[in-house]
Amino acid sequence: MNQPRVLFLGCGALAREVSAILDLNQGLDIAVEYLPASLHNRPERISGELRKRLEIHASKYDRILLGYGDCGTGGEIDSLCDEYQIERLPGSHCYEFYLPPGCFEKLHAENPATFYLTDYLAKHFDRLVFQVLGIDHHPELLDLYFGNYERVLYLAQVAEPELVAAAHHAADRLGLPLVIEATGYGQLAGALEIAGPSPMPPGTLPASKSE
Repeated sequence: MNQPRVLFLGCGALAREVSAILDLNQGLDIAVEYLPASLHNRPERISGELRKRLEIHASKYDRILLGYGDCGTGGEIDSLCDEYQIERLPGSHCYEFYLPPGCFEKLHAENPATFYLTDYLAKHFDRLVFQVLGIDHHPELLDLYFGNYERVLYLAQVAEPELVAAAHHAADRLGLPLVIEATGYGQLAGALEIAGPSPMPPGTLPASKSE
């Protein structure tokens, strides 16, 4: 009996973490494909790009998991999931599924004026934030974009020293205090285990290997 064919179609910002999870669990026979992480700057384009890939892949796989939250699409990704009878990762944003269920809501209630970092965003902060938003050339935009934030919360998947240093750098550039929360892979690991045909036994997921 053939195993079900499974595709993880997700945001390129998750590629490192997904690769680490699959490396640590060789029983998860899952194909992966990514859309550019830069689409997060244009969320109105995400569902259209996903539809193009789904039109190609929907008939090739028995199961497809979208590696996105709502990601600012206003429910368009959920509509795609209903249309194609597929699933997406839980939560509205990528940083939510690095946390246990319900944890993001508690953090948001604690301080809604929080700017969230993941490993990926910390590593590429200058390019994805300061360059894309034009702050490098127009420093006056910093207060316009970030004047109402009160802290940076770094949700650390692997807490490698260079990533922690990058998170400190990001907080310094924003002029905000930094809080670090070690999360591991959270619900992302669980979603891949459930999607795969041979889930790993319950237990703590080991830290990922360095690149």
